[in-house]
Amino acid sequence: TINGLPLHPLVVHVPVVLLPLSALGAIIIAFVPRWSSRFGVLVWLGAGVSLAFALLAEKSGEALAQRVGNPKVHAEFGEQLKFYAFGLLVVTFILWLVDRRGNRRTLLTKLLAALVILVALAAIWGTYRAGESGATAVWSKIIANTPTPTAG
Repeated sequence: TINGLPLHPLVVHVPVVLLPLSALGAIIIAFVPRWSSRFGVLVWLGAGVSLAFALLAEKSGEALAQRVGNPKVHAEFGEQLKFYAFGLLVVTFILWLVDRRGNRRTLLTKLLAALVILVALAAIWGTYRAGESGATAVWSKIIANTPTPTAG
């Protein structure tokens, strides 16, 4: 906790925002090789920060689950997020290294760019699933515990 607030809802916002942004950047650099050599480092650094915070969110989520109960679906989707971030980190780093040479893309590097796009789309989907399931778990409890107003 930080000042009595659980750490988990604070740290999850980093990968929930940064991973899809990094994935969108990855899609852009997959299509525009000259931008890959210039901005690719930002994309894979964003994926790396997302990975670090996804791991922190997983650990803090496990600690929070011990206090408030285990939201099974969200926990499963949240655990998967680190793999999406890691995959995006690896493929964007490799694409950045290849594009830094400044050569035209070969068939192999075009296939790598296609893989980057697929991994990026998977990362966006995985982030959506983890975030949506977490919001549903929280808000369904809040709504269930909210008294209904009586007609007066």
